[in-house]
Amino acid sequence: MGEQIGMPSSRPMPAVAAGVSELRVKCKDGAYRAFYYIASAPGVIVFHAFVKKTQQTPPLELELARKRLKEVLDA
Repeated sequence: MGEQIGMPSSRPMPAVAAGVSELRVKCKDGAYRAFYYIASAPGVIVFHAFVKKTQQTPPLELELARKRLKEVLDA
């Protein structure tokens, strides 16, 4: 509760939507990303995760993340 995650483990992702951040995990098997949205103080929505294969986040992953967040928030 109340913990803030910053770089290099997390960073804001305004390209997806305001309030969205990217959790960044790197291990010997590769790099992984998960997009999350802090809906309220006690709640976090993790709505998209993928294996990172390139330096830049692929546009298709950003588009899919936007779509999934909208589906969750509109439900």
